Amino acid sequence: QVQLVESGGGLVQPGGSLRLTCVPSAIIFSTYTMGWYRQAPGRQRDLVATVTSGGFTNYADSVKGRFAISRDNAKNTVYLQMNSLKPEDTAVYYCNAQHARVGQLQYWGQGTQVTVSS
Repeated sequence: QVQLVESGGGLVQPGGSLRLTCVPSAIIFSTYTMGWYRQAPGRQRDLVATVTSGGFTNYADSVKGRFAISRDNAKNTVYLQMNSLKPEDTAVYYCNAQHARVGQLQYWGQGTQVTVSS
C-alpha cells in the first residue's frame, strides 16, 4: 500500500523557517514527480511547488524566492525548505506523488500543519 509520510510542520514566528519532509513508500520514486500543496481553512488546495525526477522545479508565485523544493532520489525523500514565513503561509501542507507518464496515478500524504504566528 502506498503511503506518503510527512513531517516537519509546526508553529513558527513570522520570518522564521521550517523544513518539511516527505517519505513515500511502495512507489518507484524516480518515476514520480513530487510536489507540495497546501490548504488553508475555507480555501481550496493549492500548488506550492513540484520537482520532477530530473530536478526541474515549479513554484507558486506566492512562494518564489522564499521556498525551495528538493528531492534525494537515493533516499526516496522530498523536502520543502520554507524561509521568510508569513502568516498567510499558514495551512495544512500535503505531499503529492504523481506518476510522470500516467498522470491519473497519484497519491497524497495525510498533511502536516504549518502555523505562522507571533
